[in-house]
This record gives sequence, C-alpha cells and structure tokens, in this order.
Amino acid sequence: MKALALILRLALGVLVAPAVTTAQPRGNMPRVGVLEPGPQQRPSGCLPAFQQGLRDLGYVEGQTIRLAYRYAEEQRDRLPALAAELVQLAPDVIWLHTTTAALVAKRTITTIPVVIGASTDLEELGIVASLARPGGNLTGMDLRQLEVMKKQLELFKEAVPTISHVAVLVTPADPPISTTNRIPSNMAREAQALGLQLQRIEAGAPEAFETAFAAMVQGGADALMMTDNPFFARHLQRLLELALRHRLPTMSGGRHYAEAGSLLAYGAYGPELCQLSAGLVDKILKGTKPADLPVERAYKFYLDINLKTAEALGLTIAPTVLFRADKVIR
Repeated sequence: MKALALILRLALGVLVAPAVTTAQPRGNMPRVGVLEPGPQQRPSGCLPAFQQGLRDLGYVEGQTIRLAYRYAEEQRDRLPALAAELVQLAPDVIWLHTTTAALVAKRTITTIPVVIGASTDLEELGIVASLARPGGNLTGMDLRQLEVMKKQLELFKEAVPTISHVAVLVTPADPPISTTNRIPSNMAREAQALGLQLQRIEAGAPEAFETAFAAMVQGGADALMMTDNPFFARHLQRLLELALRHRLPTMSGGRHYAEAGSLLAYGAYGPELCQLSAGLVDKILKGTKPADLPVERAYKFYLDINLKTAEALGLTIAPTVLFRADKVIR
C-alpha cells in the first residue's frame, strides 16, 4: 500500500507541475528601446513596419521581447532627453529612425547598440565611420536620398516635359552638410543638364505651408518636388491639397505619396526599410556587434504615377514613363 501511495503522489506531482516550454523566462526577455520622433497617437509608418518585422522573425511583444517606447511628438528638442531615458533602462538594443534621431543617438548613446531604421547621410554626417564598416555602436538602413533625388529630377522632366522651374520643399534645421541642406547646389549639374531651375523652399511647421507655397508661386515655380521625410508624410494631405490648388505637379518620395495624390513618386519605401531593420536588431540580440554589421542600402526603388492627379491638372504623362511605372493609380 505504501508503494502504491508513493506512485500516486509521484503521478500527481507530474500532473500539477508547471509545463516546461522553450519560451524565455519573462525576466530574461530581450529588451529593445524605441525612440519615435513622431506622436504616439499617429506615429510614422516606420514604427508599425518595424513591429511587423519583429513579428515576421517570430518575436511576440510582451512574451518573447519587451519594447520600451518614447515619443518625441514631433518636437526635436525632446529627443536627447528621451534618448537618455532609454539609456537608463539599459535595453539590449535601441531602435530609431530619421537622420535627426540618429544624430542624437550618436551624441548621447555611446555603448548600447543602436539600429537606425531608415535614414540618410549616415557616413557624411559622421554617424558611422563608413557604410561598409560602421564601427562603434550604430548601424542601420540608408535611403540613398541624393541618388534618388537626382533620378527624380530626370523622371519628372521626362514625364512632364513642359516643366522648367522646380521648387524643392525641405524642412529647416537639418545639419549643414546633410543632403537636404545642400539643395540645390548638390543637384545643380543634373538640373542644368535637364534645363531645370531649382528653387529651395523651407517649411518646418504646418502653419508655414501657406507661406511656402506663396513663395513658390512668386518665384515662378511650375512644379514641386518634396523631400521624403516623416514630417511631410504626416502632413501629406494638406501639402498635396495646396499643390493641386496652385496647379503644381508633384514629384515625391515613397509610394505612400503617390497613393495620397502626388502626381509622381520615386524612391525606396521608408517603412519597407524599417521592416527590414528588424533583422539587424535580431542579429544584435543573437550576439553580433553593430560595428560588424554593414549599413544596408536601399536596393528596391518604386516609380508610381497617379493618373487621377494628372487628369485634375490637365496633364498627359509621357508613355515612356507610364510603361516603366511599378504602379499606376487610376
């Protein structure tokens, strides 16, 4: 009987014992700090794309990975303090996007690995030592903005041969040697070859949009090129409404610009790069040093055309450009 009782107790112990799983204990989950330049209620497309990238790799937030979020709410001056807060949490990796946030990380995050979801001018601004050998604690994804903008000019002129004066809308306060701050001098040769005059126009807040468009018209602009950045992306509808009102055909960055109403869009898709950047985070969590992870450059570029906008402007897009489009919105 004693032997039977012992067997029963052992069997009962097996039944009530907690199940053993391969999931990491909650206290040992990897931790990723997230520095988002935009607002919490309406973040840029890069953040949800990064979250999807983690899910694609098998991470489940709250179960196999913890994410700590800090939102700058479109206030650049808040980024350093928020970066410092994330450092105090001692995460395994800090993820962010935009060149502005990357510059803040370069100054304030010295030991924790940093992955930059989508940015540009990383080498020119000294954020990494070189694209092939980043060195230090930062690596990420590069949009190849200057190359893209030169190609945008070429496609713009081919699609709408009548344009001659292109306003280029940029945000102020970018670093002096950044691509956007060197416009139009860094594209002068390409513009001259195409017979185009470039006019730099700055707008750093929504209330500056009306003034910016008035300056374009006064300067004789007959077309508009918008640099691809999260600020313009968040206020895209308003910008495109103003462009249409002033009868300005538009060339913009990623696919979301054309879908919102830009006549043309050409470039890498920022959220796509942010999704891919989850792979860099995964490699670091598995032991690779960021110094050994080359910056990955965009390699897929999309040309999208919005024929609804063309019709509204009374334009006919050159057939050679239509033929090359990845997406035509009718």
